Amino acid sequence: MPPPTLPTLIIEDPLYLQHLTGPFHVETPERARVVNQALMQSGLKTGQNTRTPRKATKEEILLCHTEDYWQLVQDEVKYAQTDGSTELSTGDVNICPSSFEVAIRAAGGVLTAVDAILNKEGQNAFCIVRPPGHHARKAQGKGFCLFNNIAIGARYAQKKYPFIKKVLIVDWDLHHGDGTEDIFKDDPSVFYFSTHEQGNYPGTGDTLFAGEGEGVGTILNCPIRGGEEARFEILKAFYKKLIPAMETFVPNLVLISAGFDAHFLDPLGRFNLTERDFAELTILTKEIARRYAENRVISILEGGYHLLALAQSVKAHVKVLARREEIL
Repeated sequence: MPPPTLPTLIIEDPLYLQHLTGPFHVETPERARVVNQALMQSGLKTGQNTRTPRKATKEEILLCHTEDYWQLVQDEVKYAQTDGSTELSTGDVNICPSSFEVAIRAAGGVLTAVDAILNKEGQNAFCIVRPPGHHARKAQGKGFCLFNNIAIGARYAQKKYPFIKKVLIVDWDLHHGDGTEDIFKDDPSVFYFSTHEQGNYPGTGDTLFAGEGEGVGTILNCPIRGGEEARFEILKAFYKKLIPAMETFVPNLVLISAGFDAHFLDPLGRFNLTERDFAELTILTKEIARRYAENRVISILEGGYHLLALAQSVKAHVKVLARREEIL
């Protein structure tokens, strides 16, 4: 008999709803709520495949951030407005008194997934975390992000598990993950691939930038113009650029910065992806993991600000992770 199929794990915590961002902000607790509800209603999230995240420790956060920045976030949340209308001094990310505790639990959610997948408790994982993370730099929170969840996960996996030598980060969020790029730009052991809307926030992610020092060649930026050709160009970047690049990089672990603000309904951009397109991107990313990384995939929620589009896109994404493409 074949071995039993391992589940797709869902990392989720009601605490993620306690990071408040003020009235009328698009990065709202409702995002995590609608994703959780959609996965439960579709049977993709059950009591059996859900894991409660732990907190990331200070040492783990400092794998990617400075101690001064760690302390700054701790200090500033103490004086934040309870409704989340206070902005962190380093950039455009709103905070409330709970934000630090929620943020270390968001980073810890990725670490929980890393441990579970690398110890073969699941085939892959999706982390319903917030605040998001891919704009957070070593000493700067910005773009709705406090700590860089995916970067911390990558460094943690490499440090704890000797067989994880190389990590691929696939970022299909509408916006360029400037924080992730900044953290790994000189690191040849982490490959960062990004498709993002040209000219949108934060204005980084130029094609000509391929990394620095020993990391040259491990940054692959694909800025794409918004409009009706965006879908085609994004898929082409995966087929023509990412997949060939992996033949020489050969990752041991694949992480996804899963932003769903490239959906055609999202208010923050001019991309035109549908739920089926996110499913196809997931299939392509899973295939890379199958070829090189023993199917190890951990997906981490980033953006996505139209609630219905977000819920439906995540559902399509997780169905593919769970090998249920036939019910798309």
